[in-house]
Parts: sequence; structure tokens; C-alpha cells
Amino acid sequence: MTKPTPQQPATEPSNTRPLLWGVLVLSAGGNAVTSALGLNVAVSIVFGVVTLAAGIALIANYRKHR
Repeated sequence: MTKPTPQQPATEPSNTRPLLWGVLVLSAGGNAVTSALGLNVAVSIVFGVVTLAAGIALIANYRKHR
């Protein structure tokens, strides 16, 4: 198998994008639940940071593979 050139995208499937979407959905849900229930703000902030990181990683993944 040859290495892909910069002009030729990799054709091998990756599990990264579905995993990132799962993390994004779960962390956004966790953030919404902790905010609605009025739990500790630190827990909500952690969920928010994870949500933000997953979103940024999805954007980076999209730009890398388009």
C-alpha cells in the first residue's frame, strides 16, 4: 500500500469522527442536565470544556479530511 500524497486524501476509514460525535452529544447532555439540576458549577464547567474540545476536534477533523 502506498502512502497518500498531500493531494490524495487517505481512503482508509476512521472511527475518530463517530467517537467525537458521541463525546460531543454525551458531554452536551451532561452539561445541560447538571445546569438544569443546579449541581456544582465545577461539574458543569468540566462538561462544557469537554463539549468545546470535542467540537473543536470535529472541526479540525473535517478540515483535515475535506
